[in-house]
Amino acid sequence: MEIKDTSKHFATYIKSFIKDTISENEINLAVEQFSKIELNKNSYFIKEGEICSHFCYVESGILQHSIMVLGEEKTSYLALKNSVTSSLNSFINKVASRKNIKAISDCTLWIIDLDTFKNLINNNNAFHQFYFNLIERQLCLIDDYRVDLLTLTPEERYKKLLINEPKLLQEVPLHYLASFLGISTRHMSRIRKNIK
Repeated sequence: MEIKDTSKHFATYIKSFIKDTISENEINLAVEQFSKIELNKNSYFIKEGEICSHFCYVESGILQHSIMVLGEEKTSYLALKNSVTSSLNSFINKVASRKNIKAISDCTLWIIDLDTFKNLINNNNAFHQFYFNLIERQLCLIDDYRVDLLTLTPEERYKKLLINEPKLLQEVPLHYLASFLGISTRHMSRIRKNIK
């Protein structure tokens, strides 16, 4: 079975999470269940209050997860090229999303609906392993992020981002990064100037 040329990156991404030997065929079967869509800059993948109907792989572009706090948009996560994302609680439990997910650049996404997603989890060993390992890694990252918010200064959080996620600094506009780090845009500009 030959995988579509444009989804080879997705297959490689899935393989990066699988520790056991899995047949290429199983990975390709999983990838083929996803459909490709284009999401234009400033278009929404999901809006707060709606039920998220898809899980997606970001082939290109950036998706911003945000919430409104006292009338101000706060960035809670940035899904970059070569990552997966969803409003997961909304997607899995069919409840209203508590956040927006918006394209902050033109995006190419590979999407899957809940029934197909659950079928893959239950019947495709490659996808099951991928998803389990993905969730495990994400939980560790979320835990580290929460500890960093409580223990590191804004300058230290920025330096850590500079070391661990340099492409975020290259690809994401300043005001989204500042919000993600929990600091004002003005403070972020000062930090960047002092650290250069």
